[in-house]
Amino acid sequence: MEIKVIIGDITKIKADAIMVNFFEGMASLGGDIAAVDKVLGGAIAQLIKQGEIKGKLNEITLVHSLGKLPTARVMVVGLGKQAELSTNKIRGAVAEACRWLRQKSVANIATIAQGAGINDISFEDATQAVTEGALLGLYSFRKHITREDDKLGEIKQLLILGSDEAKSRLEKGSDKGRILAEATNLARDMVNEPANYMTPSHMAETAMRLAKSYRLEVSVLEREQLAELGMGALLGVAQGSQQPPKFIVLHYKGEDSAELNVALVGKGITFDSGGISIKPSEKLEEMKGDMAGGAAVIAAMTAIAQLKPKINVTAIVPATENLPGGSALKPGDILKAMNGKTIEIISTDAEGRLILADALSYAKKQGAKLMVDVATLTGACRVALGDVCTGAFGNNQELVDKMIAAGAEAGELIWQMPMYDEYKEPNKSDVADIKNVGGRLGGAITAAKFLAEFVEETPWVHLDIAGTSLGEKERAHQVKGATGVPVRTLVNLVLALAK
Repeated sequence: MEIKVIIGDITKIKADAIMVNFFEGMASLGGDIAAVDKVLGGAIAQLIKQGEIKGKLNEITLVHSLGKLPTARVMVVGLGKQAELSTNKIRGAVAEACRWLRQKSVANIATIAQGAGINDISFEDATQAVTEGALLGLYSFRKHITREDDKLGEIKQLLILGSDEAKSRLEKGSDKGRILAEATNLARDMVNEPANYMTPSHMAETAMRLAKSYRLEVSVLEREQLAELGMGALLGVAQGSQQPPKFIVLHYKGEDSAELNVALVGKGITFDSGGISIKPSEKLEEMKGDMAGGAAVIAAMTAIAQLKPKINVTAIVPATENLPGGSALKPGDILKAMNGKTIEIISTDAEGRLILADALSYAKKQGAKLMVDVATLTGACRVALGDVCTGAFGNNQELVDKMIAAGAEAGELIWQMPMYDEYKEPNKSDVADIKNVGGRLGGAITAAKFLAEFVEETPWVHLDIAGTSLGEKERAHQVKGATGVPVRTLVNLVLALAK
């Protein structure tokens, strides 16, 4: 979809539909909706008086112009109570409205910078939210559908209207919103791909193609190189699959120094059967998405490359399958990670933390000042927080606070989980330095404490996206299937750190 910022009057624009907003509890009309209502002879005001338009959040009311406007349709979108308006509510309302219009075979939409000037929401932030809402809300993954009668309509253009004096701010906000939304949708595409298409090799090829497009440095380490580096944990997980493991490294250089300011590490299990500790068959097809963390950090790098913050960032993705082949890892086996620590395998289905152990060790060896890892790590986190919040675990409160703030800005909720030393106890092994499962109780936390063993004193945050990486239904700017969480959060964090 093309998104353009233009100077114009909402009552005179030619489009298939125009979008205006109304707040719950407002006593009178003002601004653009009042201008549109005047041309319509008070039709909107009459519907408000009759109670058909209430202004509740995401409420959609269609009014036909009957030739009184250049556009045939006027959509009145509810933004809820004005005092509670946020950019995330704008983002969600626009997403809902665009999906509704797509069902009506609308190809061109015009709107204003929804919510600009209210609750300290700038023109730039409002336009960014509108752009993100449209692009995120209209996302669909239809690549493998061939039936013509099952294809969705397409909204080809969104026009955002503003004044001449505000145009540059609107364009800046729209450009940033487009970059962030397209990166999120890239991650969604990668996660939605079936595992026979998104193999570790394909994931590496995708990273190399993106690196070329966005001028990022890229290297992909092969099995022999991983062995030379002592990555026994990653190689242990990979030994049950015929697909070769790949260790993907992307570099963005935003300042003229050799320092690595931030390492973004993403779990890249392209299919997780559980290995010898095999998973139940119900919803096993969803395990193609166990590389959502890896997809998120790769996609975030494409946005960072375009926004050009003055900071050096590296993305690291250990990629492999976890399958129960004849040479697969077994419960009771002992592996040695890159940092020299030995790991007793209790469950081969706790493989994500194994490959991250080597990836975090690698990031530490590269001298990363800060580390963030993203992983669909534990069902325990999904049980604890559902599909609403991502769990955050860390060893540095300042970095955790910045991460939570970056998520709030993106509309991606994050909840901090405890990391008391007492949670290390269940991970102790009688035969190795550490074991890879600490039991059922506090499973998300003991998994995070396992990862902490490979971070040591480096400031670090672990994001467990097991619950938030996948959506069961459409909800505001999130769609069914892969959500792309936390691409925009990661970019926001990097931008904040660069300041």
